[in-house]
Amino acid sequence: MVESALDARAVRARGIPPAWAVAAGTFLVVALAVGLVVGPVHIAVGDVVRSLAAKLHVPGVESPLSPTEDAIVWDLRLPRVVLAALVGGMLALAGATYQGVFRNPLADPYLLGVAAGAGLGATLAIAYLPEGVRSQDVVPPAAFLGGAIAVSAAYALGRSAARGRSSAALVLAGVTVASFFTAVQTFVQQQHSDTLQEVYSWILGGLPSSGWKDVGVIAPYVAIAGGAIFLHRRLLDVLVLGDDEAASLGVDVRRVRLVLVVAATVGTAAAVAVSGLIGFVGIIVPHAIRLVAGGTYRMLVPLSFVVGAGFLVLVDAVARTALAPAEIPIGVVTAFIGAPFFAIVLRTSRRVG
Repeated sequence: MVESALDARAVRARGIPPAWAVAAGTFLVVALAVGLVVGPVHIAVGDVVRSLAAKLHVPGVESPLSPTEDAIVWDLRLPRVVLAALVGGMLALAGATYQGVFRNPLADPYLLGVAAGAGLGATLAIAYLPEGVRSQDVVPPAAFLGGAIAVSAAYALGRSAARGRSSAALVLAGVTVASFFTAVQTFVQQQHSDTLQEVYSWILGGLPSSGWKDVGVIAPYVAIAGGAIFLHRRLLDVLVLGDDEAASLGVDVRRVRLVLVVAATVGTAAAVAVSGLIGFVGIIVPHAIRLVAGGTYRMLVPLSFVVGAGFLVLVDAVARTALAPAEIPIGVVTAFIGAPFFAIVLRTSRRVG
């Protein structure tokens, strides 16, 4: 017991080493710059910088961009880059949170059925709403509602199955609910085969180029969910010690777990609603940080958000330029990256073992 208390105090004392904070911040800045300048229309970094200085009314600086180039950078690329950063940061943050809550390094943001619920919600909207009503404004709320219902059902099922609200019961409940929602979605798709292409386009993931509207939709959810997780990040390190140990240190395990799961789920549902299903981000980023920097959740939580944001911005740049003018679904790109990453992790784990 004394040793556990000492471990908890040691966890509290650790923060983000300045070197890693600078490295993560630099990575994000470089990724944002790449996202702004890379595209079918080539625009130099220096021209973007001078255009930004002109917009900030720096004396003696004029924008070298034409009106068309100016619109491409600031009205099309910048909102999409910001959206990619918010989605990537939230998915990575949610993944790190789930891994701490469930003490499982392979847990991802979709563990409790968010993906299955969001997929069913989007599928129902696409399949049953008239084509004139169905639009980009309708599918995201349907996906968000579906994801929220799925996780609520998983939590209710896990709560009824285990008085202690154990993490294992929640995981099993999430698998059960996800399987059921996936089965319903498959049935709906079979009955409405004419909408298959539209459904799969959403499922494979992608970022809309619709200006700042989607940024405004997701930003409040990311701010609230991210803030709640950030404030509880120290308790994640205590939860890793085990429920009994955490309770002995004065932590209300059930309340903390509920707050963290709800925050991570709400943020994930909001991200999925605007981007579709983008896999692997919530596993790749926290794992990569652990492999490179190690550290506790006090360090992992903020670094996951920053690195996840930069990671998805770069992935989106690849997705929209590799086969330009066509775009590759972002989920396909992250899957291409995720499979080799897990092969490296497995080989590293084997050598360590």
